Amino acid sequence: MTSDSSPVWFITGCSTGFGRELAKLVLDRGWRAVVTARDAGRVQDLAQGRGDRALAVSLDVTDAGQVAASVKAAEERFGAVDVLVNNAGYGYQSSVEEGDDAEIRAMFEANVFGLAAMVRAVLPGMRARRRGHIVNVSSVAGFVGFPGSGYYAATKHAVEGLSDSLAREVEPLGIRVLCVEPGPFRTDWAGRSLRQTPSRIADYAETAAARMQATSGISGRQPGDPARAAAAIVTAVESPDPPRHLVLGAFGVEAVRGKLAGVIEEIDAWRETSLGADFPESER
Repeated sequence: MTSDSSPVWFITGCSTGFGRELAKLVLDRGWRAVVTARDAGRVQDLAQGRGDRALAVSLDVTDAGQVAASVKAAEERFGAVDVLVNNAGYGYQSSVEEGDDAEIRAMFEANVFGLAAMVRAVLPGMRARRRGHIVNVSSVAGFVGFPGSGYYAATKHAVEGLSDSLAREVEPLGIRVLCVEPGPFRTDWAGRSLRQTPSRIADYAETAAARMQATSGISGRQPGDPARAAAAIVTAVESPDPPRHLVLGAFGVEAVRGKLAGVIEEIDAWRETSLGADFPESER
């Protein structure tokens, strides 16, 4: 165990994108980090020259044994995990009707069940110390369902719901929960990592199929900068009053604000019908 008093970040999915940029930033600040990927060889460069401040670990978040072993290794090396960043995950696109069952289940295993397993693994230590921060990388899709991304949106809506409940359970114990909701960023999400089942039903040509084609076409030209996103995440975690939600990028801000405003407007428009579903006061 090292005697350094700097915070310990445990970041999943560090081979590319947000995870890699965040790991570099954390280590450049002189902090300690556990950097992970399914193949640890892809993150060894992040640990090189960092002395004992960096630990590179092989981690497939869908493997319960690896989840337990990686957290144990982190605690043995550093004594604690102060910040868990659940970044590992990927996207799968199809129309809802044409979704492939095996692809859907595999994505849920990584994006939802793997994330939840990591949370369960770090919570005993965080509870014992009465401090910690859990950062779940969600998506604008955690609020907005786009055509062609229904199953991906479902995984991120699940992450949002899990995080809402988790925050109510652990914030009284000194543990904070943050959901990060990026819009389009120049990561591998829309490129190498993206899985798709092409839509062949003509009725979806202008919705799911068009959106899937647009997603692939913009890969490498998205407005979002992963390095700036990493800096924003660090700023939020380090804030004395950290947010529960951090939307990243102009597209994301506008999309989420528009969705939430529309929901409030709809609830208000149907308020009387909604309230009428209760027993009358006289019958309670």
